[in-house]
Amino acid sequence: MVTLNAAVTDQNPIGWRFDNTYSRLPEGLFAPAKPAKVEAPRVVILNHRLADELGLDLGGLSPEAAAALFAGQDLPSGSQPIAQAYAGHQYGGFTMLGDGRAILLGEHRTPSGDLVDIQLKGAGRTQYSRRGDGRAALGPMLREYIISEAMFALGIPTTRSLAVVTTGEAVFRESRLQGAILTRVAASHIRVGTFEYLSAKQDESNLRVLADYTIDRHYAELADSPNKYLEFFRAAMDRQAALIARWQLVGFIHGVMNTDNMAISGETIDYGPCAFMNVYRPETVFSSIDHGGRYAYGNQPAIAQWNLARFAETLLPLFAPEQEQAIAMATEVLGQFPARFEHYWLTGMRAKLGLLSAEAGDLELVQSLLNWMQKSGADFTNTFRDLSADESPTGDRYADADFLAWYAQWQLRLSRESRPSTAAHAAMRSVNPAVIPRNHRVEEALAAAERNDNLSVLHRLLATLATPYEAGADAAAYREPPLDDGSYQTFCGT
Repeated sequence: MVTLNAAVTDQNPIGWRFDNTYSRLPEGLFAPAKPAKVEAPRVVILNHRLADELGLDLGGLSPEAAAALFAGQDLPSGSQPIAQAYAGHQYGGFTMLGDGRAILLGEHRTPSGDLVDIQLKGAGRTQYSRRGDGRAALGPMLREYIISEAMFALGIPTTRSLAVVTTGEAVFRESRLQGAILTRVAASHIRVGTFEYLSAKQDESNLRVLADYTIDRHYAELADSPNKYLEFFRAAMDRQAALIARWQLVGFIHGVMNTDNMAISGETIDYGPCAFMNVYRPETVFSSIDHGGRYAYGNQPAIAQWNLARFAETLLPLFAPEQEQAIAMATEVLGQFPARFEHYWLTGMRAKLGLLSAEAGDLELVQSLLNWMQKSGADFTNTFRDLSADESPTGDRYADADFLAWYAQWQLRLSRESRPSTAAHAAMRSVNPAVIPRNHRVEEALAAAERNDNLSVLHRLLATLATPYEAGADAAAYREPPLDDGSYQTFCGT
């Protein structure tokens, strides 16, 4: 049994308090790793707000010291760098994987007592790199910084980004790019694929150790449950249902929903070919490698359930001694996913439409709006924000007969609520963002940073995304969708 309450190292001047509980797990789950030496690290951006939340004082660091720290050149006191082993179903095919370009420095204890992973992404080769170079490019690392911090501001569980530094060295993909390293903060990096790794090795003993550790770290309330492993699976399933529903409610498309990108903590992890939908089309895909649309916006709930089925398969030996009984138990829990997802999604949609109560026809009301949006080519985010205004939406699109018929039904439904319409609209504005990371705005910021070393565009975008539910004058320019994003593609950066 790995204790999560071991004494942490004394607080150093920056404030690191490392514990490294994962490194006390069986060695087969990780391998020692060391960040690669780089030529000339330079800070691109530091997340001082997140640093404050973590109890870290970056204000006293010189630019050179900060660059060395977040490039892995000067390891924090108490850290114990490792690369984690895991497997994954990637586009349906199983592969043994591991951190091929990420190094976990350890777990930091925050002032509130939470344990969070501190990981360097793009820090060089590890035991699991296979033929990869272990490096990352500036553009994808800044994309992760932008999107992860935008997701946090939207209130969606997510990993966070503490820093991005350039390395002074080139990486080669389709072209020559600036090398960079991202410092990622996560509740943990334990994935469905972590359990798949041990399951593939038929290592039931260590599978139980990993399950106990994960329960203690993320589901401590279940530690004394009579059938804690089944309840663990049920709780993890429920968190994923809630998470995917929240993605759907803001039009977020993950892009690579492989099992190695499903965090057991319930956080969104890995912002490679991800993007936000503009025009409402359930078949929307932005990932350059998702040729069949497996991870399209409309497929995300079903894919989450598929991934959870793979998770359940790894836990079968822990559910019951007889496989047939274990499968029946897992199937019963997994079968609850569609209802749990619909509960979270419909509750969220009611909030987006200003509805406090629940009525039998609400699902049809929501679906009717979405059908109109798809038929008319309406922007997903802007439509809900327009409906949140105290006055009726105007413009040619909203003069459409089908929309007017739906609007009348919605007004009738709102009239049965126990609060005035102005209060309903105010509540709607608190859940319908005015701004999201529009694809063209993200690309604009990345291009300015990569090509011209101009970070002003990035900082303006980040400042706007930090308050997504406010519609100030500065936000107006960020509300406009691109003229045409039908050919827009995102890339994984490896």
